[in-house]
Amino acid sequence: MCGRFVQQYAPEIPDRFGATPTPAAQQLVLTPRYNVAPTQAVAAVLEPAAGERVVDALRWGLEPRRGGGKAMTIFNARAETLLERPMFRRLLPSRRCLVPADGFFEWERVGGTKVPWLYRVADGAPFAFAGLYDRWTGPDGAEVVACTVLTTAPNELVAPVHNRMPVILPREVEAEWLDPGLTDPRSLLPILQSFPAARMERYAVSTAVNSSRVDDPALIRPVAA
Repeated sequence: MCGRFVQQYAPEIPDRFGATPTPAAQQLVLTPRYNVAPTQAVAAVLEPAAGERVVDALRWGLEPRRGGGKAMTIFNARAETLLERPMFRRLLPSRRCLVPADGFFEWERVGGTKVPWLYRVADGAPFAFAGLYDRWTGPDGAEVVACTVLTTAPNELVAPVHNRMPVILPREVEAEWLDPGLTDPRSLLPILQSFPAARMERYAVSTAVNSSRVDDPALIRPVAA
């Protein structure tokens, strides 16, 4: 699962991923973020045509039931079952994206409390979650562009806390995930693996991160576990 993450290096996303920011991205999401939560706008990298990468502002959370019934927000999608779900099967061939991040949070229950941990790659550098995105027209007639973050089985570092973790793509396969010329989902699924635990680290952070209304650099500072 990935329910909160960090984009503290958001201003560097265009250079890191070789992408041109849209006006919406420049206005909404290219400032440091320390507690990104579902339904908020996030910076995402798309490649709608070969060699035309853009950074856009996408809402974090797809809505599979838009014509009626109870509203749902899907901010995570299981990599192992993408081909079994009609919505994800439709998006896989041409609606793939990268969701840049430099850390994500998980909570460990200790007695009657939950301890938040920040997980990141060991050198602290930005990386990318594998994501899918969709477009539709909202009730007000405006276009909605939204994304979901893919998850997989946890590595040894995450497993003691949660039974899922986000798919962190090694840098060498980011271009493959975005490539609009690759439309066979089965050729892409093998890259959706658990990121090696040996290349990650974690540390406890303040419980202030529990509130999605708090967005402050102090949230990613280590505290005593």
